[in-house]
Amino acid sequence: MTAQIEITAVDRIAAIGPSDWDACACPETADGGRPVDPFTTYRFLHTLERSGSVGPGTGWQPHHLVARQGGDIIAVTPLYAKGHSQGEYIFDHSWATAWERAGQRYYPKLQAAVPFTPATGRRLLCRPGQEEIGRQALLAGIAQIAAQNRLSSAHVTFCTAEEAATGSAQGFLHRITQQFHWTNAGYASFDGFLASLSSRKRKTIRKERAAAQGFGGTIHLLSGQDIEPEHWDAFWTFYQDTGARKWGRPYLTRAFFDLAHQDLRDDILLAMARRNGRWVAGALNFIGRDTLFGRYWGATEDHPFLHFELCYYQAIDHAIALGLSRVEAGAQGEHKLARGYLPTPVHSLHWIGDPGFRAAVARFLEEERATTDEEIEILTAYGPFRRGPTPSEAEE
Repeated sequence: MTAQIEITAVDRIAAIGPSDWDACACPETADGGRPVDPFTTYRFLHTLERSGSVGPGTGWQPHHLVARQGGDIIAVTPLYAKGHSQGEYIFDHSWATAWERAGQRYYPKLQAAVPFTPATGRRLLCRPGQEEIGRQALLAGIAQIAAQNRLSSAHVTFCTAEEAATGSAQGFLHRITQQFHWTNAGYASFDGFLASLSSRKRKTIRKERAAAQGFGGTIHLLSGQDIEPEHWDAFWTFYQDTGARKWGRPYLTRAFFDLAHQDLRDDILLAMARRNGRWVAGALNFIGRDTLFGRYWGATEDHPFLHFELCYYQAIDHAIALGLSRVEAGAQGEHKLARGYLPTPVHSLHWIGDPGFRAAVARFLEEERATTDEEIEILTAYGPFRRGPTPSEAEE
């Protein structure tokens, strides 16, 4: 007889520990390689908690779920009680406004997610061979906790298509939005990628790269032991400036970058620009087993196209060099389309407690999906890629 599955919640990831968490989150690293998703590793999520980037006073209170069978941990999920809708990138502000106008409380809600990280990956983290039963148990646990505490909703964001299918079968609403991703079609070099573009787009990108690389300084790619404290000092300045302009205050604390220097350097690629002896711009990427994830950018000097060079073109260059399959360059940004990043569906799941509210959200999602499907089709058609024979890499 199969042992019953027990679901519990803990208020810090350290209560689970790195061995049990990573056995569910990244079992592929047992061979010493990189994790598929660097953001669901114990070291990344623990760094968020240790640095105070999540926890009391942030609106992200950890309530990680653990599924045990026969005393053994078979699945976990990063789960948070949210007091707002910031740092999620799957936007539900209109839902919150509508529900509160109806005289109800939208917050707190539950969020199974990686904070501040709009990157697709597994959210229902299961030991190999336990995927089906583990996913079902975690989703049932999320819904049960939300219902027992009379919460308005629970959300599983940037999950995989397989997880979305499981959630839909268990009564969660399935939402599809979009991001812009670059896909490696087996290119041998950046010129090989350019050869797949239309002549006009190819020439535009060459001009942009020439202008950016002629900014009067040098560009440096840094990872692992090449990253020094001075680079974090500079990047903190970049990050504060960008955060203040985009969302009012930065989500990550200064301590996060200090701890990242200790524990996350091997997962990170910094593309940094230096001029007149000073670091003047930078982009931070995380390296997965098959994907380069662009996360943050900032600058203290404005130079034409340097943003595109550090965030998009250097990322493509590096992905090709490492043989990675794709680059995810973060949320939004139709300007990415002209640079080879095509619209890609993104999945999330939503549990809504009130039947009437759930029906209204379901109607919204049905209409939104039709619009998203149409946008993806139109934007893909307007993409920069050639529709005829591909020229040689040397063709201008």
